[in-house]
Amino acid sequence: MNTMSIARLAVTFFIIMDSIGNIPLYLSLLHRFPEKKRRKIIVREMLIALGVILLFAFLGNEFLELLHVKQSTVGIAGGVILFIIALQMIFPNKDEKLSLKAGEDPFIVPLAVPFVAGPAILGAVMIYADQLEDFTTMTSALLIAWGASLIVLLSSSLLARLVGKQVLIAGERLMGFVMTLIALNLLTDGLALFLRP
Repeated sequence: MNTMSIARLAVTFFIIMDSIGNIPLYLSLLHRFPEKKRRKIIVREMLIALGVILLFAFLGNEFLELLHVKQSTVGIAGGVILFIIALQMIFPNKDEKLSLKAGEDPFIVPLAVPFVAGPAILGAVMIYADQLEDFTTMTSALLIAWGASLIVLLSSSLLARLVGKQVLIAGERLMGFVMTLIALNLLTDGLALFLRP
């Protein structure tokens, strides 16, 4: 188990999970709830997201084999989806509004899926699971990234007060740029696999 590989993969997963970019979304959907209830919801939704991500990491490729979907297709599709999400982070839709009905408790959708366990991270874990022979590396990196994301989201109210809305927006744009680079890397890897004789 290579510590550097785990660290690099954990950073990649953390960026793709986009917990920093999700702070405004979580705050807007959970602002009606008291702080204690909000924390319980965040922990619950993050646990659900982790379960979904691990399911795709370990069983996703077997499912794709049943559908006769090639790994190169997953790489290309994952890169394209991640690129689109990254562009939305850099150039967000200002007209998009998120809301819940009064007293409604968000369950699974949208906080767990797709905010955290979205198509980008699900595609990424399937690609890396196919490339890595050591599942310990994959699991360790996922748990580290997930733990860091959980800490960020549990601290979302405090972070919003400390740094302000503009800094959070700037952070989301920066994560969007980095995610663009990761998306292009996934896309070129998928194309290289597709074109390999």
